[in-house]
Amino acid sequence: MSRKSKRNRPIQENQAPGKGWLRRSAILYACAVALLLAVLLGSLLYKRGDSSSGNGNEQAALASLQAPTLGDAGARVHIVEFMDPACETCAMFFPLVKQVMAENPGQIRLSVRQVAFHNGSDYVVRLLEASRKQDKYWQTLEALLVSQSYWVPNHVVQPELVDLAVGGLGLDMDRLAADMNSPEVIARVQQDANDAITMKVTATPEYFVNGRPMPSFGTQQLLTLINEELQR
Repeated sequence: MSRKSKRNRPIQENQAPGKGWLRRSAILYACAVALLLAVLLGSLLYKRGDSSSGNGNEQAALASLQAPTLGDAGARVHIVEFMDPACETCAMFFPLVKQVMAENPGQIRLSVRQVAFHNGSDYVVRLLEASRKQDKYWQTLEALLVSQSYWVPNHVVQPELVDLAVGGLGLDMDRLAADMNSPEVIARVQQDANDAITMKVTATPEYFVNGRPMPSFGTQQLLTLINEELQR
């Protein structure tokens, strides 16, 4: 019996270390899993932070207080249009947006951001910004869009023809020429260009309705997007 007990004891002692090894392995495995989960969670939070930061940048780009705005400040729908004044399609769409605003009085606000994609458009963009100093931005913009075919022959802006196109608006042309090169105007033009890059604007006109872009470009797509926001 005692021999049997002595024989059994080493077996029991060998089993005990085996169980301890399993326990240590389980602990190490649990720690590894916890570490992996922590890394994954941190990565997700980092990406979420980047996404939120990107959204914040886009919201700031669309909410710029410097942009000329038409309509009630408390309107439920805010349209931000990135426009090149030398863009033929921009000239075609502008009356449509104004018509929709007239059909929904007090409910739609329009902000225009100007980008120069056409050859020579930077001159017109600076002129428009300078016209704001004389409180004649919207008159100047509409006059330029109506007469666009006159001062953009062959898709190239002719500055001397631009000046003639706005000559009947009562603008102080000497002051306008000086303001076009002022630091304030240059800074506004640059801000619009920077915000266009932030919003990935590569063609004009580009519309954002309450921050939402059109799924594809077209008259009906724009009207559908505006109506969806009006009905929210």
